Amino acid sequence: METKKVREVMIPLSEYATVNEHDTLADAIKILYHSQKAISNTDYKHRAVLVYDETGNISGKISCFDVLRALEPKYSQFGHADHLSKIGLSRFGLSNDFLHSLVEQYNLWDESCESLVKKAKTKKVKEIMYSPQEGEYVSEDLTVPEAIHQFILGHHQSLLVLKQDKVVGILRLIDIFKLICDLIIKE
Repeated sequence: METKKVREVMIPLSEYATVNEHDTLADAIKILYHSQKAISNTDYKHRAVLVYDETGNISGKISCFDVLRALEPKYSQFGHADHLSKIGLSRFGLSNDFLHSLVEQYNLWDESCESLVKKAKTKKVKEIMYSPQEGEYVSEDLTVPEAIHQFILGHHQSLLVLKQDKVVGILRLIDIFKLICDLIIKE
């Protein structure tokens, strides 16, 4: 069997949920919700929204994690939010008791969830989006095994696919996983 290229597995930008960086979180959630309802040709629904800037280029994404983090603005007191989303404090061997003490010390979630949602939904997408780093882009000409290597080493859930330095799609870990499972079943 011939090795597949990223372009054969990716979801084209035209088929993915996108939002402008000046829209609100509520706008992004509505777009994600409607895109999930419209998808019928895949086993897995979109779990993120890609964000484009004034020039029409993709400048970031909003994942489930970013939405939850946006609910509690005090998380920013822990340092650079993008950095925290990549490493996770529990990966350093910190106990659940210590993590719970942070909630108390910083008064995290001291308002009702409904109150936090009401405030968060008016935030601009640009304030809460995650801006991908260099290692989170992949060429459409890369082979699937090379992309798997990038997923594993970077612990990514998705990679933005480039064609001549322009984002043309998204490669999701779940789609790579399905491809591998299909290959296993065929053997």
